[in-house]
Amino acid sequence: MKERGGKRPGAGRKSKAEELKLIEKLSPMEDLALEKLREGLEKGDYKFVQLYFAYMYGKPKESKDITSAGDKIGTIINLGNGE
Repeated sequence: MKERGGKRPGAGRKSKAEELKLIEKLSPMEDLALEKLREGLEKGDYKFVQLYFAYMYGKPKESKDITSAGDKIGTIINLGNGE
Protein backbone atom coordinates (compact mmCIF):
# COMPACT_ATOMS: atom_id res chain seq x y z
CA MET A 1 0.00 0.00 0.00
CA LYS A 2 1.36 3.39 -1.00
CA GLU A 3 1.55 5.98 1.76
CA ARG A 4 -0.43 9.14 1.09
CA GLY A 5 0.01 12.57 2.65
CA GLY A 6 2.42 13.47 5.35
CA LYS A 7 5.94 14.84 5.05
CA ARG A 8 7.59 14.54 1.65
CA PRO A 9 11.18 15.33 0.67
CA GLY A 10 11.53 18.92 -0.53
CA ALA A 11 8.05 19.90 0.66
CA GLY A 12 7.37 22.86 2.88
CA ARG A 13 8.86 26.26 3.44
CA LYS A 14 12.59 26.79 3.00
CA SER A 15 14.59 27.36 6.17
CA LYS A 16 15.37 30.89 7.34
CA ALA A 17 19.05 30.25 6.60
CA GLU A 18 18.24 29.38 2.97
CA GLU A 19 16.12 32.53 2.64
CA LEU A 20 18.96 34.64 4.03
CA LYS A 21 21.44 33.07 1.58
CA LEU A 22 19.15 33.96 -1.31
CA ILE A 23 18.73 37.52 -0.04
CA GLU A 24 22.53 37.85 0.22
CA LYS A 25 22.91 36.67 -3.40
CA LEU A 26 20.23 39.03 -4.71
CA SER A 27 21.11 42.14 -2.69
CA PRO A 28 23.99 43.27 -4.96
CA MET A 29 21.55 43.29 -7.90
CA GLU A 30 18.93 45.44 -6.17
CA ASP A 31 20.01 48.74 -7.80
CA LEU A 32 20.09 47.14 -11.25
CA ALA A 33 16.67 45.54 -10.76
CA LEU A 34 15.14 48.82 -9.64
CA GLU A 35 16.70 50.65 -12.59
CA LYS A 36 15.30 48.08 -15.04
CA LEU A 37 11.91 48.40 -13.38
CA ARG A 38 12.12 52.18 -13.79
CA GLU A 39 13.07 51.80 -17.48
CA GLY A 40 10.14 49.45 -18.09
CA LEU A 41 7.74 51.80 -16.31
CA GLU A 42 9.02 54.78 -18.30
CA LYS A 43 8.45 52.86 -21.55
CA GLY A 44 4.89 52.16 -20.42
CA ASP A 45 5.31 48.39 -20.68
CA TYR A 46 2.23 47.05 -18.92
CA LYS A 47 4.10 44.04 -17.45
CA PHE A 48 6.37 46.38 -15.49
CA VAL A 49 3.39 48.43 -14.35
CA GLN A 50 1.59 45.24 -13.33
CA LEU A 51 4.64 44.01 -11.42
CA TYR A 52 5.10 47.34 -9.66
CA PHE A 53 1.51 47.47 -8.43
CA ALA A 54 1.51 43.79 -7.44
CA TYR A 55 4.47 44.40 -5.14
CA MET A 56 3.34 47.79 -3.85
CA TYR A 57 -0.30 46.98 -3.17
CA GLY A 58 -0.58 43.21 -3.44
CA LYS A 59 -2.39 41.22 -6.07
CA PRO A 60 -6.11 41.85 -6.36
CA LYS A 61 -8.39 39.11 -5.09
CA GLU A 62 -9.48 36.74 -7.81
CA SER A 63 -13.14 36.05 -8.29
CA LYS A 64 -14.82 33.49 -10.48
CA ASP A 65 -18.11 34.19 -12.22
CA ILE A 66 -19.92 30.88 -12.33
CA THR A 67 -23.14 30.81 -14.29
CA SER A 68 -25.70 28.09 -14.52
CA ALA A 69 -26.86 28.72 -18.11
CA GLY A 70 -30.40 29.20 -16.82
CA ASP A 71 -30.59 25.86 -14.96
CA LYS A 72 -31.27 25.63 -11.27
CA ILE A 73 -28.07 25.22 -9.30
CA GLY A 74 -29.54 22.14 -7.55
CA THR A 75 -29.95 20.53 -10.97
CA ILE A 76 -26.34 21.18 -11.93
CA ILE A 77 -24.92 20.08 -8.59
CA ASN A 78 -26.14 16.61 -7.72
CA LEU A 79 -26.89 16.90 -4.01
CA GLY A 80 -27.07 13.15 -3.62
CA ASN A 81 -30.72 13.11 -2.57
CA GLY A 82 -31.94 11.06 -5.54
CA GLU A 83 -33.15 13.95 -7.68
